[in-house]
Amino acid sequence: MRWDVAVKGGEVPVLADDHAGEPGKPVVILAHGAGSHMEQKTVVWLAGLLRDAGVSVVRFNFLYRAQARAMPDRMPVAVETYRAVIASVRERLKPARLIIGGHSYGGRVASMVEAEGKSVDGLVLFGYPLHPPGQPEKLRDAHLDSIKTPTLQLNGTADELCTREIMDRVVAGLDPKVWRLVWIEGADHSYAVKKASGRSRKDAEADIDAALASFLVR
Repeated sequence: MRWDVAVKGGEVPVLADDHAGEPGKPVVILAHGAGSHMEQKTVVWLAGLLRDAGVSVVRFNFLYRAQARAMPDRMPVAVETYRAVIASVRERLKPARLIIGGHSYGGRVASMVEAEGKSVDGLVLFGYPLHPPGQPEKLRDAHLDSIKTPTLQLNGTADELCTREIMDRVVAGLDPKVWRLVWIEGADHSYAVKKASGRSRKDAEADIDAALASFLVR
């Protein structure tokens, strides 16, 4: 099902699974990356993995994408857009449990929402962008210790936006009762895996499946 959500400056489209809102079934809102959109192949793939884990998925476009602009929205605008989508999903679908997250930029926005105060039951970060490519000194971690929402972070060990050594050091300072980091061996920012690693995309998919299943049971 599709609908539009009014936000300051326009409207954003929302796309929900046909059976979203079934009694007792969790709903995950999955936001796209900065150069992406709700029907881009990585987002669609991640949505499929979430469904396999037993949840319904809701996707949406941020305002800049809805208006066909290339430059991502500034964080305050993106956060308010995400909050508006959360409110609309609660009103329309009345989920028993609501989890938010996203890939890259979309996950970062979701984390900013929860850093301002726990509003949902869980947070899933696919390819969290800890820093810009090649600029590990520009960390996006200052707000992470404010998050009290149970969080699953899934990053590839070959992710150019998340240096493993630095991310491990950041997570060591976070509450282990809140934050769970799972490294996907050999995967890049979009979970592609080079043959030279001895692993495949299917291996990465299996690792993600296992992590999601464990997190959702929790």
